[in-house]
Amino acid sequence: MEQHSNALRVMVIDDSKTIRRTAETLLKNVGCDVITAIDGFDALARIVDHHPHIIFVDIMMPRLDGYQTCALVKNNPAFKSIPVIMLSSKDGLFDKAKGRIVGVDQFLTKPFSKEELLGAIKAYVPGFAAVEQAH
Repeated sequence: MEQHSNALRVMVIDDSKTIRRTAETLLKNVGCDVITAIDGFDALARIVDHHPHIIFVDIMMPRLDGYQTCALVKNNPAFKSIPVIMLSSKDGLFDKAKGRIVGVDQFLTKPFSKEELLGAIKAYVPGFAAVEQAH
């Protein structure tokens, strides 16, 4: 997949409209295409349609939570290489351990800063720093 032909596609899955909007604004300001979803079910079809470069997902969501969503992404050969960053309002050891089991790449505690959000992308998406510099 060629990274420079399109903007970086970032998916944000959270049942909080505030979190989705905040992340979307921060990411669009640095030139990312942002795909949002309100829960795991909503996200799965969008992942297939948009094939994001990185996914941010909340733990606590109705219908399909962050752990289940991450497990489905990581168990699908077409999507298992997509980095999944878990968003959590609590910084617990149990949550992190459970997240590692299902394949979470990193955790961010809410509320997160712009630097934390962009730092996670830089850590997992090669070439993102260069794209960010252009904006």
